[in-house]
Amino acid sequence: MTELVLDPKTTALVLIEYQNDFTSEGGVLHGAVKEVMGSTGMLPKTVALVEAARAAGVTVMHAPITFVEGYKEISAHPYGILKGVVDGKAFVKGSWGAAIVDDLAPRDTDIVIEGKRGLDTFASTNLDFILRSKGITTIVLGGFLTNCCVESTMRSGYENGYKVITLTDCVAATSKEEHDNALRFDFPMFSVPLTADDVIAALS
Repeated sequence: MTELVLDPKTTALVLIEYQNDFTSEGGVLHGAVKEVMGSTGMLPKTVALVEAARAAGVTVMHAPITFVEGYKEISAHPYGILKGVVDGKAFVKGSWGAAIVDDLAPRDTDIVIEGKRGLDTFASTNLDFILRSKGITTIVLGGFLTNCCVESTMRSGYENGYKVITLTDCVAATSKEEHDNALRFDFPMFSVPLTADDVIAALS
């Protein structure tokens, strides 16, 4: 395998839903992802990668999901994963749960993607416009959930012509089975699965 080299000028690190409701004790959905987060060391590895990415000049992007109280932006009869969000009253705009975890608080040089209301980060935001306007050709994805928002964004990135890298140790799902299944079967079809250390090395 050829050694991977990433050009910081054309690379963006996209952090999907690193919000307290997922990442932190007391978060509505933290209990569901805590085991997988712990098994990979997801949060400290992401922090280390973000620091290396910023130092190298990579564009760091945050993609939180938020809803107004009452969830007026989505169907009155949600089902699947969004029903769980509504039932748990997760990711309400302006709440502690919807805030990006302190360890990854956006810096002035970062970009916060606005408008994410569903699973695919490309679908309801201006992510694609910003990436193209900055000349980004490679996106590196981490966040929640492995088999949901990360996977949906990965597939769209692949379809839209980006080189997609998925961070195998900076993602988490609500069960190890779902997480492992996505890493084993889905990620290799639509991305280049790498660890945080692999990406740090490729930027060095």
